[in-house]
Amino acid sequence: MKIIKTKIKGILIIKGNRHLDNRGYLRELILEKRINKHFKFQITSVSKKNILRGLHFQVNKPQGKLISVIKGEIFDVAVDLRRNSKTFGKYFGIKLSEKNCTSVFIPKGFAHGFLTLKKENIVCYSCTDYRSKKDERSLHYADPDLKIKWPIKKPIVSKRDKNANSLKSYFKNL
Repeated sequence: MKIIKTKIKGILIIKGNRHLDNRGYLRELILEKRINKHFKFQITSVSKKNILRGLHFQVNKPQGKLISVIKGEIFDVAVDLRRNSKTFGKYFGIKLSEKNCTSVFIPKGFAHGFLTLKKENIVCYSCTDYRSKKDERSLHYADPDLKIKWPIKKPIVSKRDKNANSLKSYFKNL
């Protein structure tokens, strides 16, 4: 397992290994001691192609997230919401798939979302804190100030995500 730091402080790329044989494969997702994080909560998401989920975050109980693709492929995005950060409002994007055995760790203080790229996609989130429904917020995935280069123009999104705030309007209302 190889851990790679990125240009945005705290985001880590985790390159794993697949151990193949005639039965299938075995893949290690993470060793907590390698990134010095403890995960309290896990979520599995199943989505068809062209689904965009996000950009989600929690305000009072922020979560660090380890994102891994069990099946399929996604374009994964994290937006820096840490106001004192040099990269505030900037995004990090990466393709994650079952084939490339790559995961990403996103620290607390980021909005997160992903776009599914294959017919069937199974995504596992390991979170450093529990879900807090009352603290959940969303940023609009197509906010022009974020300049996210999504791989498709018209994704399928939930009503919640269609009606999400822009980065400017969210921080103006705080």
